[in-house]
Parts: sequence; structure tokens; C-alpha cells
Amino acid sequence: MTTLTNKGSAAILCEVADVIVENRTYLSEIDGKIGDGDHGFNMSKGFDRAKGRIDAANDTLDAAMSTLSDVLMSEIGGSMGPLYGMMFADMADALSGKAQIDAQTFGEMLHAGLEGVQAIGEAKVGDKTLLDTLVPAIETYDAALGEGADWATALARMTAAAEAGRDSTEDMVAKVGRSSRLGERSRGVLDAGATSCCLILVTLARGIEARLPA
Repeated sequence: MTTLTNKGSAAILCEVADVIVENRTYLSEIDGKIGDGDHGFNMSKGFDRAKGRIDAANDTLDAAMSTLSDVLMSEIGGSMGPLYGMMFADMADALSGKAQIDAQTFGEMLHAGLEGVQAIGEAKVGDKTLLDTLVPAIETYDAALGEGADWATALARMTAAAEAGRDSTEDMVAKVGRSSRLGERSRGVLDAGATSCCLILVTLARGIEARLPA
């Protein structure tokens, strides 16, 4: 069975942080079209601060996620801090105590993160939120493993589903949050949360794939 050593895998989350910081302006521009315009700034601040407190070479992935969760929950503004904070807290719990991470454990981590988001939000798929990225990505990952795909293939399919989910929000009308007040005017713009969620999932997948044995 293909596995990833948990200790030192914190480096993967540092790579996620770098991608969020790199896309700070883009995420804020998207958010500014139908929201407050602070999504990229807040996310960048949180992820960058967390990266500075993570020992990439020695921390486990769950330890890094716990650090990120703490920062997102307590040090950044906006509505996404608590959502992502809870997501990463529950993901960390799913990995806690695991010396090795395999495809099944990673899937359990994804489901835990989804449950964390759903526990504090009322959104559902189709409401133009991060769930439009997260849910189809997880469902596709599960289906791939169920069909006997190896971990790398399942991650690749998850990545494609996350990107398709993100893109699907462009033609949606927002049903929750500040942008929901715009009604039809919210159509034609990608959802910022769905976009940042896609960046997170894609970078996690790439980080794992790069570390899997050839």
C-alpha cells in the first residue's frame, strides 16, 4: 500500500500557504465583484502567519493544520476564517496519531473537513460557495478509490472535479452570504470561496503526488 510519512508532511501545507499568498490579489478581485473584496487579503494573512509558525521539516500534517486552524479562527476577519478554521481543525483530528497517511486516510480527512464546514454553515451544493468545489471533489475521489484507482489517479480525478466545481459557480446565483442580496447580479462571477478551496485541494494533491514513491 502506498503511504506518505506524516512527520515532515507539514511542508505540503506550507506549499498551500504559498499558493494562497500568490493568489491574494486574484481572490480579492473576484470577491470584490459580488462581496467585500477582502477574501484574498484575509486568507493570505492567515495562511502566511500560520506558515511562519510551522516547522515544515519536522511537523506532521495534522500539527500544521491545527496551527493553521488556530490562526484562521482567531486572527483573521471575514466569514471564511471560521469556516476554513473548522475545516482544518477537523482534518487535523482525522490525521492525529497517524504515523503514515494512505489514500483511505486522506479520504477520511477530506470527509472530516467537509463535516466541519457543514456543521457551522447552512449552505448546500448549488448555493455558490466553497461546497460547490469541496463536495464534488470528495465524491469524485471516493468514486475513484471505489473503482480501484491508485492514490495518484484518485488525486488527479479529485483535482479535475475541484476545478470543474469551481468553474460551475460562475453561472450560479448566490444563495447565502452578502452576495446573495445581489440576486441575479451575482451570476457571471466565480465564487471566491470555491476558488480558494480549489487552490487548497489542488495544491494538497500536488504536494502528495510529488512525495509518493515512483
